[in-house]
Amino acid sequence: MSRPPLPHDFLRPVPSFTLISTDVPDGGVLPQAQALAGGDVSPQLSWSGFPAETKSFAVTCFDPDAPTGCGWWHWVLFDIPADVTELATGAGSGDFPGLPAGAIHARNDYGTKNFGGAAPPAGHGPHRYVFTVHAVSVEKLGLDAETSPAAVSGTLGFLAVGRASIAATYENAE
Repeated sequence: MSRPPLPHDFLRPVPSFTLISTDVPDGGVLPQAQALAGGDVSPQLSWSGFPAETKSFAVTCFDPDAPTGCGWWHWVLFDIPADVTELATGAGSGDFPGLPAGAIHARNDYGTKNFGGAAPPAGHGPHRYVFTVHAVSVEKLGLDAETSPAAVSGTLGFLAVGRASIAATYENAE
């Protein structure tokens, strides 16, 4: 049985690179800290091996299993400088400790400009949370914090020169 498609399977193919997290086990279960009820703590992410022409990065978290017909954007962060190759745990949460200067949070589907944790409907089954780092060909996307997640994603689809993802599942059985 093949895996269900991930959101980036439908974008223009670009080279992959390495993405790891000390918080999110790729292919495992998303920790409670990254859930809405667990504190909405953005996970640690670090990346390497991206294309030499990378001028900036963007980070997204997307739930393709949300019962919306179009998924659910949990995190949309862009204009991360090209010399940044790691976000510490919590950089996209609370007071944004360690968030790189110049990085922009676009609103997520909760309507907030931060990392919004996993919150699948009770009894809906496990949802996949896909964390992606996009290597981008320009220093600035030319978008602002009011830009919709879909518009940021579409822009990244055209300007990405590389992409790396990890995914974990989370379920609200109650």
